[in-house]
Amino acid sequence: MTDKTIAFIGAGNMATSIMGGLIEHGWPKDRIFASCRTEESARKRSDELGIHTSTSNLKAAAKAAIVVLAVKPQMMRSVLTELAPALQKQKPFIISVAAGIRLKSLDDWSGGGLPIVRSMPNTPSLLHCGATGLFANTRVNDALKATANEIFEPIGILQWLEREEQVDTITALSGSGPAYFFLFMEAMTEAGVKLGLDHETAERFSLQTALGAANMAVQSDVDAAELRRRVTSPGGTTEQALKTFRQEGFEEVVYKAVKAAKDRGAELAEQLAD
Repeated sequence: MTDKTIAFIGAGNMATSIMGGLIEHGWPKDRIFASCRTEESARKRSDELGIHTSTSNLKAAAKAAIVVLAVKPQMMRSVLTELAPALQKQKPFIISVAAGIRLKSLDDWSGGGLPIVRSMPNTPSLLHCGATGLFANTRVNDALKATANEIFEPIGILQWLEREEQVDTITALSGSGPAYFFLFMEAMTEAGVKLGLDHETAERFSLQTALGAANMAVQSDVDAAELRRRVTSPGGTTEQALKTFRQEGFEEVVYKAVKAAKDRGAELAEQLAD
């Protein structure tokens, strides 16, 4: 594990999850700095994690070899404008976890010429079972990519992307994806209630079924389609349910929803770049 100094600009839930993963995997606490919006939140993060905290972005980033930008997208321009002179002096490795901010914007606002990675982790990363897509500019070499791997591997799987526009797809598929599964769990629970179960029982079985199916898919050596075929007996109840899903256009609805999310992400990226 590297002993480089890393600074988190913003210490919300995602940043805290990443910091926790780093600490669990041996990153020295005295090499982790974070900026927080209030003195109270700075004390809280320091007490929780044993790291250095400050309410000053400049102070947090002062000696960092790696700067993780974990502020809200609408705050990114002002934060980087403030940090740009220091970043140009230090030449750190920059990683953004903010949705919808393209590399060109990050490069422009930070003064240009820095190695930058744009990442898209999702909320299950808070439980260290997330998924992160990453895309790097041309100044990021293999050693820096290995450092990024060290940072994100503790919170789940990761994938380096070939084109930046794929980040929008990852955002739609994985970043927004947990909400899609939550909606399906809600619908399953509601169906159970309408068909005679009390809400607690319906919800318990819906959630456990989702968890079990996900674990089977992750641990299996065959794909989800094959697993579905294996549990679908000809003429049985599962086949009838799946037939109804298809008749109602289930796959097309899923595609349209994910595409709508991707298109909206691209629109927001354009707006944030203006």
